[in-house]
Amino acid sequence: MTGKAQTTPSTRRGRPSHRGGTGTVAASGLDIDRMLQDRTTEIIVCCGSGGVGKTTTAAALALRAAEQGRKVCVLTIDPARRLAQAMGLTELDNTPRPVKDVGADGGTLDAMMLDMKRTFDEVVEAHATPEKAQQILTNPFYVALSSSFAGTQEYMAMEKLGQLHAEAVGDEGRRWDLIVVDTPPSRSALDFLDAPDRLASMLDGRFIKLLLAPTRGPARLLSVGFGIVTSALNKVLGAQVLTDVQTFIAALDTLFGGFRQRSEITYALLQAKETAFIVVAAPEPAAMREASYFVERLAGERMPLAGLVVNRVHENGAEGISAADAESAGRKLEEGSATDQITADLLAIHAERMRVAARESRLKKRFSAAHPAVPTVSVAALAGDVHDLDGLRQIGDLLAEH
Repeated sequence: MTGKAQTTPSTRRGRPSHRGGTGTVAASGLDIDRMLQDRTTEIIVCCGSGGVGKTTTAAALALRAAEQGRKVCVLTIDPARRLAQAMGLTELDNTPRPVKDVGADGGTLDAMMLDMKRTFDEVVEAHATPEKAQQILTNPFYVALSSSFAGTQEYMAMEKLGQLHAEAVGDEGRRWDLIVVDTPPSRSALDFLDAPDRLASMLDGRFIKLLLAPTRGPARLLSVGFGIVTSALNKVLGAQVLTDVQTFIAALDTLFGGFRQRSEITYALLQAKETAFIVVAAPEPAAMREASYFVERLAGERMPLAGLVVNRVHENGAEGISAADAESAGRKLEEGSATDQITADLLAIHAERMRVAARESRLKKRFSAAHPAVPTVSVAALAGDVHDLDGLRQIGDLLAEH
């Protein structure tokens, strides 16, 4: 196989983080507008566990940047369709589509959703001869791999990010000067950091080399031992499946060097000072634990961490009334008139809200104590879901408060 030698995670960790970190110096609040207005910031990656508002955060950041004069493309890898609906788009696919009536001072906004298989197809078509590309694209094993194989989505996310960035800085001018990336939920959001090595391990593995032996070597390699192995595999997989796998691997082998080279370029791009990672979390124990994992993993990989966004935070209401006082007063009113009962219900709601706010505050303080150098911004919970551009603008305003 051709291409660069495999780069392991340990050898990749040669660059310092350029923004936040896990040091001992206390961090100030996360200044979103300063980051968006900084023209040296070319990529923002939003990562975090599922259900914490990553997609909405990415869309709100992209919209705010466009309305501050940036030329922005937002790429979502989350299969949810809320981003398309919020931006007034009837469809969102592998092609960047302009969001109408958005932008100021020359700013524009394009949006797209990663189509894993189509991206894989585009890579094959761009880097193989027409005959070889057709051979790969029609192979049954390729069809299965490109649609559902574990890790393919993350690897294709890196391919698409590399394509977008290359297009953004093309010879004909900068189509985009900022790319905002939404990532898959849970810890798989950082699997794209490992995807090139996993693909390399798969194609460099002994089993794959064994399958490639009859297509690469002289006839003497078709020994009795190999015949026994293939006979056993035929019984397990079926002769046609084994043939499909062999044909696919042999065809893809000529492209592998290019896969690895591009992935290394994209990985270096993610480590560069022009990139900013934003970890998104909800003020819940599981989500904040995941946020700590993301922060520590990014630090270990020398990725430039910008900070933490804590979404859907419940603010205190009437701070002069404690939860205990509200509960005590409510109990005294429960047996009174209808008006007293309504007041008692409101006091009970207030008491619960105060308890929730106190619990969320403890979680945020615990995170800050563990990661004192990570800038943080809290976004207040809204009364309803975000379903339009005005809702995204409201989220952007809340993100910018610090």
